[in-house]
Amino acid sequence: MDLFTGFLFKGLDQDQLGKIAAITGEISMENGQKLFVEGEEAKHLYILKEGAVELITGVEQELQLPISMLRDPGDIFGSHSLIAPHQYSLSARCEEAGTLLSIERSSLKKLMVADRGLECMIMRNLAEHFLDTLRETRQELKTHFRILLKSMRS
Repeated sequence: MDLFTGFLFKGLDQDQLGKIAAITGEISMENGQKLFVEGEEAKHLYILKEGAVELITGVEQELQLPISMLRDPGDIFGSHSLIAPHQYSLSARCEEAGTLLSIERSSLKKLMVADRGLECMIMRNLAEHFLDTLRETRQELKTHFRILLKSMRS
């Protein structure tokens, strides 16, 4: 259960983690494999066990912008499966063959309905994660904007 140390599972007790482990499957991934595509229905939450996954977003039809490279066991992605309208906000592609843990949205939702404490903690952790990501993105945007302004003034 040491893979359940990611942000989403912070504060859950061993019983709750055990219930999540019971609904978790394992899947292999190969180099270059598309795991999901931006805008697709988000049916699964993923936890990296081994390998590497790149998260990307489409800018234009032929241009994809890399957002993040996940390499650490326990890294979580596909969290939009927990929030309506249940669509992936990024695409995910395997960059190094490995293994993922997969949790089906409907199974996790059933656990969350049965254990409101689990639901509250997961959704709180998700909100904190999204706020942290928003802060980081805002800082990156400011940095890029400053560079752009500086280049325009030169």
